[in-house]
Amino acid sequence: MTLAEFIDGYVDTKDDSTAPKGYLAQHQLFDQIPELSHDFSIPEYCYLSTSRSGGVHSEVKVNAWFGPRGTLSPLHFDPDHNLLSQIVGRKHIRLYGEDQSAYLYPHEGILSNTSQVDIERPDLHQFPLFSKASCMECVLYPGHMLYIPPRCWHHVRSLDISFSVSFWWS
Repeated sequence: MTLAEFIDGYVDTKDDSTAPKGYLAQHQLFDQIPELSHDFSIPEYCYLSTSRSGGVHSEVKVNAWFGPRGTLSPLHFDPDHNLLSQIVGRKHIRLYGEDQSAYLYPHEGILSNTSQVDIERPDLHQFPLFSKASCMECVLYPGHMLYIPPRCWHHVRSLDISFSVSFWWS
C-alpha cells in the first residue's frame, strides 16, 4: 500500500463514520525515514533535566502521531517528560495532575498508567470519584508545543486530520 492509498482510505475519510480509521500512533517514523528528521531540531528543553545520579540525559525519543479527525489517546500518563508539538490540524487535550490519580481509577497491573474511565462519557455509577477530578483543557494548534510533565495524566483527541511530533526524555 502506498502512502497516498493509506491517506485516502484511512485518514482523509471525509467524515465518513463507517470508514476504517488509520492512526499512526507513537511511531518512530524518523528512525525509519531519517531524512524527515532534517525538517526539525530537537528542542533544547529536552537536554535541561539531569538524572538522579547528577548526569545529563542525552537520549530523546522522537515519535510521530498521524491520523484522521477523531483519533484518541485515552486518559493515561507517561513516565517521561514530553513536549508534544502540533504540526498539522488541532488536538483537544485534557490534563489531570498526578494528585488527581485517586479519582481516575487506574487499571491494575501492566496498564496502571491508564485510566478505566471513558472521560468523554464517564459512568459515574461505576466510577463515582471521577466527578471530583479536576482538569485543565486546551486546544493545540499547528505551531504550538505543550509540555506534559512525567506522571501527568492526559487525554488527547484529534479535532482534524492531525500530525504531531512528541519528544520524550527522562
